[in-house]
Amino acid sequence: MKALKEIASVFFKLGLIAFGGPAAHIAMMDSEIVEKRKWLKREHFLDLIGATNLIPGPNSTEMTMHCGYERGGIAGLFVAGISFIFPAVVITCTLAYFYVVYGDLPEVRPFIIGIKPAVIAIIAGTVFKLGKKALKNFELGILLVIVVAVSLLPSTNEIAILLAAGVIGATYFSIRTKSKDSKAFFLPLIAGNGIGLKTIATTSIFFKFLKVGSILYGSGYVLFAYLDAELVQTGYMSSGELMDAIAVGQFTPGPVLSTATFIGYQLGGFSGAMAATLGIFLPSFLFVLLLNPLIPFMRKSKYLSYFLDSVNVASVGIMTAVLFSFSIEAAQNWQSIVISALALFFTFGPYKVNVMLLVLGSSLLGFALFQIG
Repeated sequence: MKALKEIASVFFKLGLIAFGGPAAHIAMMDSEIVEKRKWLKREHFLDLIGATNLIPGPNSTEMTMHCGYERGGIAGLFVAGISFIFPAVVITCTLAYFYVVYGDLPEVRPFIIGIKPAVIAIIAGTVFKLGKKALKNFELGILLVIVVAVSLLPSTNEIAILLAAGVIGATYFSIRTKSKDSKAFFLPLIAGNGIGLKTIATTSIFFKFLKVGSILYGSGYVLFAYLDAELVQTGYMSSGELMDAIAVGQFTPGPVLSTATFIGYQLGGFSGAMAATLGIFLPSFLFVLLLNPLIPFMRKSKYLSYFLDSVNVASVGIMTAVLFSFSIEAAQNWQSIVISALALFFTFGPYKVNVMLLVLGSSLLGFALFQIG
């Protein structure tokens, strides 16, 4: 019970400050879970990242579930995931209420604008630490450079990059070592069972979002495409309403999939919000529940171990590409440059600051600097 309380506390706090997308969320988890609390070793954390990138769903949320599982078993998995999602769901549901009642969103941008520069430092610190563990040899270094270069190209598919890197790396290292232990296995596909919700409309919302959660790969822009097909083209909502919902998911903490809560409220009130939230996140709980116990067995197979090593390097490469893109955006004004420099100092310098304090401090500093600038 003590472990579950600790899991709930840690991931609830992370859920309150988890701005910046999956790369930033994972960086915060590395700082809190691996470095500060030492719940698991960084090598295993890296394996979890690589494997999670290959399954559908919000990767950073699934990483919270993995960490919870490592600390508190199956119960820990659910406690971690729910605790991380809960703040975003509450905030998004509240914003949805104001949107439905008043037709507009509260102005919160001034408090968010300083966070992204801090996120750059957080991601940079994690890329450095994970990179040291992932780069086991010269060939993986070459693979890393290739992945970064490809990831920076327009219209690239992250899943395709990860799979290609895994297969190429595993094949190369197997040939090099003339390994005969090239075992293979597959993960079973999961079909979620329906839940007896009260109304037809709420049930329909649940299954629409269950479908999206079961097949969603990629960023918020991919989510936008799925929801456009499911909701806009079928006449459930306008494209403008969908764009507002995606914007809410982008500037609130936690997973961008909390967009589902906002849309669910628009479609069916509070019960619709809860049905949409449950539908889109339920597949992730099931996928992680199946995947987590398999990762140690993957390490026992030489071929799959090479595959994991290559996917891990590719994951670090994709995070590096995200870091590069964020850095270019942050360099557009002097305020962001100042916040980035300070955040880097408190990440790599002699006076390291807790990630949560770094995010909160950057938010307040960003608000102040942009008021005078």
